[in-house]
Amino acid sequence: MEKMKREVIWHDRKRTFLGLPWSFTVYDLTDDRLFVKTGFFTINEEEIRLYRVLDIQYKATLGQRLFGLGSIFLTTSDHSAHNLEIRSIKRPKDVKEMLSARVEEQRDKKRVVNREMMVDPCLDEDHEEYDGEAEESDNE
Repeated sequence: MEKMKREVIWHDRKRTFLGLPWSFTVYDLTDDRLFVKTGFFTINEEEIRLYRVLDIQYKATLGQRLFGLGSIFLTTSDHSAHNLEIRSIKRPKDVKEMLSARVEEQRDKKRVVNREMMVDPCLDEDHEEYDGEAEESDNE
């Protein structure tokens, strides 16, 4: 059986000491999926469909910035990888923008709509503070 090839758009490793790629964590991005492969003796490969990504956040500590590194945090609707961190990678801002563009492209292609709450959940319809408990009506 022929191994299924995937067209990799971006590839990197988690960076460790002095920004060197001495890690067993590998990241691959294709048109429609993000793969995170970890481990040496036991290999684990997580696959996230890009249309499932809900939020993308970039962070970089001072130590990471000194070596041109940073991390990207993804919030997804995937059950096995709800919160995923792409740790200590080179050019994190460029990767974040590339990832964001691919996510939007896949969401449009799959016709996935993310409906965000437009009303403050702490306010009820009379704009009074909501304490999370339903009030009992006087008619009961």
